[in-house]
Amino acid sequence: MLQPKRTKFRKVHRGRLKGKLKKVETLLFGDFGLEALEPCWLTGQQIEAGRRVLSRITKRGGRIWIRPFPDKTVTYRPP
Repeated sequence: MLQPKRTKFRKVHRGRLKGKLKKVETLLFGDFGLEALEPCWLTGQQIEAGRRVLSRITKRGGRIWIRPFPDKTVTYRPP
């Protein structure tokens, strides 16, 4: 699972979610891509689950580039 090796501080500022990019037509890697429908924080487990699904679908027939990296911790307030 993805996670940073070292961080300078344990906790990070929450920040804010900006909107989607307008008119993204070019890919930096590969021939196909996934587009997000809405902005959200991704956890390392979600990225790993998506990578497993993509690798199962391609069946060693293609290469997969994962661009997002979960360097910001995602926590929630317990009920």
